[in-house]
Order: sequence, then C-alpha cells, then structure tokens
Amino acid sequence: MQRIAIDMDEVIADFIPKHLHVFNRDYNENLTVNDLTGTRLRELRPQFLREINAYVDDPLFFRDLAVMQDSQEVMQQLSERFEIFITTAAMEVPASFTAKYEWLKEHFPFLDEMNFVFCGDKSIIHADYLIDDHARHFERFKGKGILFTAPHNLNETGYVRVNNWLDVRDYFLR
Repeated sequence: MQRIAIDMDEVIADFIPKHLHVFNRDYNENLTVNDLTGTRLRELRPQFLREINAYVDDPLFFRDLAVMQDSQEVMQQLSERFEIFITTAAMEVPASFTAKYEWLKEHFPFLDEMNFVFCGDKSIIHADYLIDDHARHFERFKGKGILFTAPHNLNETGYVRVNNWLDVRDYFLR
C-alpha cells in the first residue's frame, strides 16, 4: 500500500483566516487573504513580527481552526486505498502539540493516531507522496511532493499543484 503524508496547516486546517482575524482585531486592520498573495502576514507586517509569532505560541491557537473544505471526505476515501500519515512541522511551534493532536482526533477520527507525525524536518518521512503548502519540505523529501495551493505559494512553480481537496481526490483516485 502506498503512503501519502499530509501536512496540517493550510492543507487540512484552515490557518490563515484565524491568523488574519486575530491580527486585524488587535491592530485595527482589514487585511484579507488576497493581501497575502505571494507572501505571509509576518512578511507583510514585519514591524509586528514578535506579536504575529506570539499568536501561534498560544497553546490553544490551533485547537479551533476550521477544517479545509472536502478534506475529511476525500481523506476518508484515500484511507481506503492508501496509508495516510499526518505530518506537521510542529517542532516549529512546540506549544501546538496538544491542540493539534486533539484537533486531529476530533475532525479525523478515522485516521490512526499512530500515523500522526510531529516533526521538524519532513525529509525523515518515508512516504510515496507529501502534500504540503510549503515547497521547502520537498527539497530533501524522497517521494513526490505535491504543492497544496495557499496564498503564500501562488508564485511557486516546478511542482505538481492541487488547488483543493477535490483536486487531491482527482489526482489519486482518477
């Protein structure tokens, strides 16, 4: 059975809307997802870098993120034909471990929790495919990288790209 490794943030967990919401609330701004095309919030507002990073250091920040549309249904279908691993670079935000684990158990109960991988460098993942919104994770990954579209990666080229979970389904189950 082939293995698919799947990132969390901006792939199955809708990180950006919450991040923008708390920033806009705290700094009386009206930034939208479109404002992040080709960039990230911390690059757009570098003067608030410490504050922007502090949001994700809150142990509960990741607990109530929305689920990406169609991800649950498609992953359920994929899990019948592939071995699924959730691979999150949680070492970048150690305070997120518990919230991410609980979020996964709540929204993806059909996945084996032994296949939840909290790591830093995703090159350690032994899988045939890696679906991720950050192309940097493909550099040393031995399998095939599939770039999941997010505002910050719209200018990335050179990778197979999927725009949503229906594209993922079509790629793997066509």
